[in-house]
Amino acid sequence: MISRIDLRGDALPEGGALRDLLPRAEFDVEAALEKVRPICEDVRHRGTAALIEYARRFDGVEIERVRVPAEALRSALDALDPAVRAALEESIRRARIVHREQRRTDVTTKVVPGGTVTERWVPVERVGLYVPGGRSVYPSSVVMNVVPAQEAGVASLAVTSPPQKDFGGLPHPTILATCALLGVDEVYAAGGAQAIAMFAYGTDECLPANLVTGPGNIYVAAAKRLLKGRIGIDSEAGPTEIAILADDTADPVHLAADLISQAEHDPMAAAVLVTDSVELAEKTEKELEPQIAATRHVDDRIVPALSGRQSAVVLVDGIDEGLRVVDAYGAEHLEIQTADAAAVAARVRNAGAVFVGPYAPVSLGDYCAGSNHVLPTGGCACHSSGLSVQSFLRGIHVVDYTRDALAEVAHHVVTLAEAEDLPAHGAAIKARFDWKVPGSK
Repeated sequence: MISRIDLRGDALPEGGALRDLLPRAEFDVEAALEKVRPICEDVRHRGTAALIEYARRFDGVEIERVRVPAEALRSALDALDPAVRAALEESIRRARIVHREQRRTDVTTKVVPGGTVTERWVPVERVGLYVPGGRSVYPSSVVMNVVPAQEAGVASLAVTSPPQKDFGGLPHPTILATCALLGVDEVYAAGGAQAIAMFAYGTDECLPANLVTGPGNIYVAAAKRLLKGRIGIDSEAGPTEIAILADDTADPVHLAADLISQAEHDPMAAAVLVTDSVELAEKTEKELEPQIAATRHVDDRIVPALSGRQSAVVLVDGIDEGLRVVDAYGAEHLEIQTADAAAVAARVRNAGAVFVGPYAPVSLGDYCAGSNHVLPTGGCACHSSGLSVQSFLRGIHVVDYTRDALAEVAHHVVTLAEAEDLPAHGAAIKARFDWKVPGSK
């Protein structure tokens, strides 16, 4: 079912050449741009009317308004299964513990006597948080988006999730209940590119946002790319990924279960096992069969994901080579299931999140580790981070110099301005002292 890539024997290539040997899903955001462009323009010009039309066309529902009534949020929370509520409350509690520690403090640096630079951390004023609603319901994504925004001090935040035919055109009730549990009262029934455009341009129901975060399908990613600049974005999230670096100390039952756990998200989900043990690879491949037979979403998600070009067992000569492979891959989720797993994990440079040892599976991070599960995909972990409090903060430098402090460095500023052929820059310094400024009286 799952293919093999054998990288043993020869020296591993460097950089992009190694990345090209590794499995990856096809995810052509550029091709989707032309499909989302007219949708976004329509929302820009027609606002709520366009959103209502797209709800009918894409989601098969008739709605009269896009904003979810407050009573629907209250009703969803009242009807929430007590066990689900308890689990969500624990997920929220743990996420707050971790994200609260990420909040930065302002720092003032004394550069010279009389000259300081202060870095202030200021929350984004308004954010739009996207929660997917396609094959599955993701209340955990509400938690992962809302908690860091709240801990950053964002004053105005709104959540959107696709309208559901089974629930009268509202988002899934568990999504609504989670919003209510978090104290979010501004929720919209809109999905896809049109939801991102709603946050970018605003409508009569929804004020425009400064930043949009949250995972979605390829059309959500394309809309983010199209509208980036008008709004800030967290990332262009692609299909979910798990990579596991394992040696012969790992349990193939665990490995198979963890590979399947990500494959059940989507037929384009990627599951990659990197190991120096052929025996472990064979045992894991064998273990996949009974576990798949015992679960759901087999034919529409798991089997296509595991048998697709994006998934593979990669054989390497040793753990050092395995580390090079997983760093080149840059997985959204990376498990380390080796001897001395913590030391191996400390050597990883490229991953959205790293899960250490047999008792830290990706599923824990999806829900209750306290970490965030909105993470870079498609190899973007080599340059990008997952969602955090920092995602919702802006650093502002405040420069405060006295006359004497400026005078002490003025000649350097003038020299550099002239070196760049920007004489007016130098004149702005000279004007403050008894220097002759060209054109002045």
